[in-house]
Amino acid sequence: MKENSIPEPNHFLEEIVAADLAAGKYESILTRFPPEPNGYLHIGHSKSICLNFDLAAKYGGKTNLRFDDTNPSTEETEYVESILADVRWLGFEPANIYYASNYFDQLYEWALQLIRMGKAYVDFSTPEEVAAMKGTPTEPGTPSKYRNASVEENLEQFERMRKGDYPDGHCTLRAKIDLAAPNMHLRDPYLYRIKHAHHHRTGDKWCIYPMYDWAHGQSDSIENITHSICTLEFIPHRDLYNWFIEQLGIFPSKQYEFARLNLNYTIMSKRKLLQLVKEHHVSGWDDPRMPTISGLRRRGFTPESIREFARRVGVAKRENLIEFSLLEFCVREDLNKRALRRFAVLRPLKVVVTNFPEDQVEWLETENNPEDPEGGKRPIAFARHLWIEQDDFMENPPPKYFRLSPGNMVRLKSAYIIQCEAVVKDDAGNLTEVHCRYIPESRSGADTSGLKVQGVIHWLAEGHTQTAEVRLYDRLFQVEDPAAEADFKQALNPNSLEYIPNALVEPALHVANAQDYFQFTRLGYFCLDPDSTEDKKVFNRTVTLKDSWSKGQKK
Repeated sequence: MKENSIPEPNHFLEEIVAADLAAGKYESILTRFPPEPNGYLHIGHSKSICLNFDLAAKYGGKTNLRFDDTNPSTEETEYVESILADVRWLGFEPANIYYASNYFDQLYEWALQLIRMGKAYVDFSTPEEVAAMKGTPTEPGTPSKYRNASVEENLEQFERMRKGDYPDGHCTLRAKIDLAAPNMHLRDPYLYRIKHAHHHRTGDKWCIYPMYDWAHGQSDSIENITHSICTLEFIPHRDLYNWFIEQLGIFPSKQYEFARLNLNYTIMSKRKLLQLVKEHHVSGWDDPRMPTISGLRRRGFTPESIREFARRVGVAKRENLIEFSLLEFCVREDLNKRALRRFAVLRPLKVVVTNFPEDQVEWLETENNPEDPEGGKRPIAFARHLWIEQDDFMENPPPKYFRLSPGNMVRLKSAYIIQCEAVVKDDAGNLTEVHCRYIPESRSGADTSGLKVQGVIHWLAEGHTQTAEVRLYDRLFQVEDPAAEADFKQALNPNSLEYIPNALVEPALHVANAQDYFQFTRLGYFCLDPDSTEDKKVFNRTVTLKDSWSKGQKK
């Protein structure tokens, strides 16, 4: 890449890449996204995905997807498949798909190399003993009694580890570095531990598995990763990352760190998210209340909105807490442009239009999306018997109430102005229906009535509806930082899901499919849920039309 073709950087990582290319350090860049397949990806991972793929694409490079599958007891093929599906759904295609397990043979050979160099040894100390020997940040560590075993003895013991002669936890392979190093990660870190567990790819070939720090940098080097981008918690690991590469004399991948995504009103720990799944606080990893990418997809978030969210959050060197409302803003902004408008009445109240003929149906037109000039219109039936939302009528309204009330006028969206004349109640005094008259001259688009009304409500005609289940989702947690709670589950929002089993929707929604996005007029944005059947559709609310949360306050 020529210097004058290098795009201008927008953040510090782009500055690093641009400088490296301008200096001729690399002909092209190669990044990677290296998730561990021990759970589903969440919104925090989306920032890393977008950063790695977008950074490489901007500067003419590529990005690998590498599964860090070094812990067989927590990893499953299901997670591998879900991660790949999420990356592709977000709009990215990896240049290559690799696994850390691809490199197990090479990592083993490099471990032997370190042993032969006198820089690794087999330690039979317990984890508690090793922790005590590590010392403190202000006091040096003390050597293990196994630290100065001969190369021959260490090679023999490491071979016995590999062959399965020892049970889990019996011994480990540790690097021999510096027990007085200010960086605690350099005080003889673990390289291998024994795990007699079936691996989802290598089966039972191995019973020793590399630690993250041993596998990560060497995997980067094998793939010739130029810029290994991690989150800030890996800063202390960088010295060890570099030490291994220098000792082995292999391709010098470089690690750089950025601030991870911290989002309020949610949890970013896969361990805690797994707990929610296993204890049935949610229906699964793809529950629409979960911050997983699959959960957001099921809830109706678009990949474009998540990519825009990642862009707006930006790339920084300091941790901060991002407002969940920014994510909601991004999806509203995107769905406003693409969502088909449809009428739905969640809690129906019957309206009788007393001056409209009993057996007559008038077909009106309303826009599919006023934001889309090519969106066209659709027919909607108007009849004597209508349905409106219960919340759109009040018998004794407060001042400045602009919806329907006795004697008051309101416009039915894309139809007529109606005026309430009477109410009907049952023997218990419960409201059962509202009687109104319509103004024939007030038809939308051809209004000659001269009347001005402030309220506009949505509606449906009786006999021209379908029944659907609607699920109203809200935030899973009711406190801003649930991770800070003594028990994060105590912060769960008891009102995070409301089922409406028999909502009324336009007949057009009966042929909805999973790729469609909808705005239920005045109610919010919705999408079709996979639980839908041919006989009954299920719709999930993605987000309300306006932000109904304020900082530190429940809805």
